[in-house]
Amino acid sequence: MASTPINDHIRYEPDEKCTPLSSFVVAIQGIILVLPPAVSIVVINVLAASQDEAYLTWAVFSALIIVGIVTALQASRIGRLGAGHLVVVGVTPNYIPLTVLALDEGGPAMLASLMVVSALFFFAIATRLPQLRRVITPTVSGTVLMLIAVMVLPICLDRFGEVPEGEPAFAGLCVALVTLVVSTALILRAPRRWRPWSMLIGFASGCMVAALLGVYDLERLYTAPWVGIPQVGFQGLDLIPSAGFWALLPMFLIVTLVQAIKGIGDNMVIQRVSRRRPRTTDFRLLQGSLHANGVGILLSGLAGTPPASPYSSFTASVVNMTGVAARNVGYAIAIILVGLALLPKFTGALLTIPSPVMGAFLLMAVGIFFVEGVQTIVRDGLDFQKSLVVGVSFALGAGFEQQNILENLLVHPWGTLLGNGITVGAATAIALNVFLNMTSARSKQLELRLDFSDLPRIDAFMQEVAADMDWGEEATQRLRSAGEETLSSLLQPDSEYPADSETDKTPRLIIAVRPEGRAVEMEFVSTLEDEGNLEDRLAYLNEEEESMYEREISFRLLRHYASSVRHRKYQGMDIVTVRVEA
Repeated sequence: MASTPINDHIRYEPDEKCTPLSSFVVAIQGIILVLPPAVSIVVINVLAASQDEAYLTWAVFSALIIVGIVTALQASRIGRLGAGHLVVVGVTPNYIPLTVLALDEGGPAMLASLMVVSALFFFAIATRLPQLRRVITPTVSGTVLMLIAVMVLPICLDRFGEVPEGEPAFAGLCVALVTLVVSTALILRAPRRWRPWSMLIGFASGCMVAALLGVYDLERLYTAPWVGIPQVGFQGLDLIPSAGFWALLPMFLIVTLVQAIKGIGDNMVIQRVSRRRPRTTDFRLLQGSLHANGVGILLSGLAGTPPASPYSSFTASVVNMTGVAARNVGYAIAIILVGLALLPKFTGALLTIPSPVMGAFLLMAVGIFFVEGVQTIVRDGLDFQKSLVVGVSFALGAGFEQQNILENLLVHPWGTLLGNGITVGAATAIALNVFLNMTSARSKQLELRLDFSDLPRIDAFMQEVAADMDWGEEATQRLRSAGEETLSSLLQPDSEYPADSETDKTPRLIIAVRPEGRAVEMEFVSTLEDEGNLEDRLAYLNEEEESMYEREISFRLLRHYASSVRHRKYQGMDIVTVRVEA
């Protein structure tokens, strides 16, 4: 097994505190990266639905405050809340098409109510993450990410033609093209130290061209006061749901589900880039990150503004550029963001960014978003079955986005909302995935105590599985040995469990075995709280000296018998997946 890669550029890991000056400097760089896209997404959400100036100002103010709060929560570890890492947070583009629909249908009050319900659903997902792992697969989430990109694309292009009244229409297209060309060229060819600033330079270039062509309106900047809190431009929640609310709710829940899945991927990336010697993903910290995201969605709903979300790519850029992954930088970012939100003059400057500039940026983000969906699918392996699921789901979703055949079959607003491309595509992907699970080979299960005294039952169970698959003696012995060593690796050292099988103090263990061709996938699910991770231990064996320590022998034997081992540690639950080849 290859040695674990080392990130030599990391100067401060998450739990190592850097100096206040370093924290402030790194925080400024993170804010410079995240502010333009965050404000742009809020503005696009609000203006695309033709909302008034008061609501726009309030939405930007609230978004900056909430992004700061979520950033601080992500850096914390308060019980089961927080990722314990530096996480650069912004405003997610995932909800743009749904936000526009909700604002058109029922205004900010309906949007707020839908976001509050989505937040509660998000908390439920974070809590039940282990149980959803087989239904919401990378195939499903990747397909939905691609469909979101398809839905947002027309909104991006509409921004290119938005110029002040009386100005030539080609001016907006010129501004967008300059922004797009400069940003793309710098991202592709700029020196590494300048690459993180590419988007900011592209924004500045677009604004300069807009000023030269006379389509840069600075009125918001002139009229904004220097310090203060804007007037509340939000009327509260809609406590009497209408038909439009119930029609939009499934779409919001689907996108919230995708948001949670994307949050999983984001946190995996952040955990990997933040350590000198990357570790296997700690799903307990991952769940803490999701809970913090849920707080952000809830606060966004109560404030009536688009929700916040981690920006894993920006976090990786900041960490790689500075070598600082200390989580106290997150607190510095939060303090600065809250301070900026209280400066209406600064917010006014952000709101003057021309629409074509924001459209060009969002176009780039949508393209990256689409590719991220493709990568999510490919990383999970793309066989014929998964290809068909993705192809049919994406084709239906994109097709309904072009021509909604339900619009004339159902009464308004049900036809328009239920015929939405995301709803149709996601429902198709989930249904096909569930169908595959239901029609695949049934798994055999064994439930017992997590105790060596039950090893004979596990051994007999493994022999029964091997006999059902007509395995030979050598393969059967390999399966039995893998089961024994997995049990040994899960058990804490020096634990003494009561002999009474009825006691509640002994952790429970569920073993599920599923045949896959000429291989067997075993899943060991326990409630054991152990600080170690089997994948980390197996990866580091080559770097350690030989040891006669009992658990170390189990690790080495398990690596010998199994073709792959995956260990996911959730809050209150361990899941070890072991694959044994015949």
